[in-house]
Amino acid sequence: MVVRTRVLCLALGWAVAATSWGDAPMSPFNVGDRSQLFVDHVLVREATNVAFSLHPARKHPENPLVKADQPWEGWRLEIYGNVLYDEEERLFKMWYIGEEPEAFPHYATLYATSKDGIHWEKPLVGTFENDKYAEHNGVAEQVLLASVMKDNKDPDASRRYKMICWLQKDHGYHTMVSPDGLHWTRFSKAPICRSGDVITGYYDERLEKYVALPKIGHRVRGHNRRVFWMMTSEDFATWTEPKLVITADQRDDAGSLARIEEVRPILDVPDDPKLMRTEFYGVGVYPAESCTLGFVWMFTVNNNARYGNQEGPGELQLAVTRDLEHWERPFRVPCVPRGKLGEWDCGFFCTQSRALRVGDEVWLYYTGSNYTHGTPCLYRAEGTGRGTEYTGAIGLAIWDLDRFVSVDAPADGGSLTTVPVVFQGDRLEVNARTKPGGTITVALCDAAGTPIEGYEQSDPITGDELRHVVAWDGKPDVAPLASKPVTVRFEMKSAELFAFAFRE
Repeated sequence: MVVRTRVLCLALGWAVAATSWGDAPMSPFNVGDRSQLFVDHVLVREATNVAFSLHPARKHPENPLVKADQPWEGWRLEIYGNVLYDEEERLFKMWYIGEEPEAFPHYATLYATSKDGIHWEKPLVGTFENDKYAEHNGVAEQVLLASVMKDNKDPDASRRYKMICWLQKDHGYHTMVSPDGLHWTRFSKAPICRSGDVITGYYDERLEKYVALPKIGHRVRGHNRRVFWMMTSEDFATWTEPKLVITADQRDDAGSLARIEEVRPILDVPDDPKLMRTEFYGVGVYPAESCTLGFVWMFTVNNNARYGNQEGPGELQLAVTRDLEHWERPFRVPCVPRGKLGEWDCGFFCTQSRALRVGDEVWLYYTGSNYTHGTPCLYRAEGTGRGTEYTGAIGLAIWDLDRFVSVDAPADGGSLTTVPVVFQGDRLEVNARTKPGGTITVALCDAAGTPIEGYEQSDPITGDELRHVVAWDGKPDVAPLASKPVTVRFEMKSAELFAFAFRE
């Protein structure tokens, strides 16, 4: 499924509303040697007869990959944590939670490993005692939302692994450290910010800072809502004050009923139009080369639930930012398709804290459920179908590298011209796909849009490649233009353009 936004812009330009990282001048825009995506329109100066299309992830055919199959995991699983690939051990590692209230009445973070990221094992490495189970795979009691990072740069081996999390005992956001990812010690002496109940975090290599995205309630458009804030730390100890960065807008609220109707048969209570609204439950991220993508856990409230809280479905939507403060969400539809009613992932969703690049793919582990937020099985066990009719599990969503949004041209042709940019490198690569008979050509122009001699029209690009090398009369060298302002003009027919990058 591809979601298209038709842009009939015979001569339409966008204002540049963001800049690159750091203190670089806003214009010309410094693209360096980083892949530039079209999820936002920051680099688009003019587009003619093209559409911008969202490409939802493809689900792994063996989904769900991780299910509640151990007695101490209870009746459902949630990722509510993270997955990382340990290059030293050549091992995927997952921190997640189950729900077995007799053994873990206040929850516990569990641990799993995999050699291929598809087939998972649950080693009995339990690092705390449990009265009911002598052996288990729990590694952190009363800990949820374990955003785990491995930090080989920290000279203190006892802090090799770092975690941003919610501590159930203190009802607060905290940090923890571990020498091995299994034995955890609280690092923060006090909560790192005022409290909500969901937080995700990661280390941003470009900013060289830790980033946390806490959920803190805020009044928006007449309702107290779940919204998200952003805070950073350079040393994992001292954190900035939270800044509000992601809130529901009028477009979100206007689309609420459409999302509710998709799951009408599994909702537990009828709609209350006065309470219907959109909120955000959490945010997973993927730091791409030139921007940060967000996988927003949308929550659409249709009414208050019978047993407290609110009722309504979830879904995952794509967001993008270049500075972590200003986020755009150009597509308000799922970036991970909802399962059909009755399937394991038709109800509510959450994700790992940071998606992974695996070869030439982006992997996002996510929780799916066949129940909604206010389903009685979440609040009481007897007679609600808990563990029989209803359950939650963990699956995998996959994109080809940088193929989240494409610029599409029909058979009669279309074009896109960038704003003035400066780059590093000696060649230009294009991530694109053409249909039979389709082509892409590229011209490099000066800042006024006049083609530069020798770079007027490239050799035609055809086929499906992540790294088409652009050449002019067989010559790909663009080094003479490095560090000089240029605009890039793409002429396309029956083609999809996903990204471009100047490379060394």
